[in-house]
Amino acid sequence: MMKSLNIKSLSNQRGMSFVGLVVMGAIVFTIIILAVKMVPAYIEYASVKKLMYKIGHEPNFATMTNEEIAKEFDAGANVSYIGSVKSSDLTIYETDQKVVVAEYQVVKPLLANISLMFKFKATTEH
Repeated sequence: MMKSLNIKSLSNQRGMSFVGLVVMGAIVFTIIILAVKMVPAYIEYASVKKLMYKIGHEPNFATMTNEEIAKEFDAGANVSYIGSVKSSDLTIYETDQKVVVAEYQVVKPLLANISLMFKFKATTEH
């Protein structure tokens, strides 16, 4: 008889407690805040990669001067709303082919003195 009472009382208790609901809400809130901070940085990185690809596939890319590459990058960055990378941040070198590299960091404040730092690297290499 005692066992049937315990089973019956457990089957009546369903759902989440208030403390469980608060903890779950805090976890969901944290994930949303992280997403809001992270997604724009990755969207901008995708724009930088797309711009680097476009510059690297210009028909006259191999003969472009560093100034022309910088001008092309600045024009594309202005159109794509890229603010984290400037043409002065580009590294341009030649080995067997011309390569342009944009290596940069984005720091997003999270809470008080806690920040998220993202390191990105985009290149014209194929």
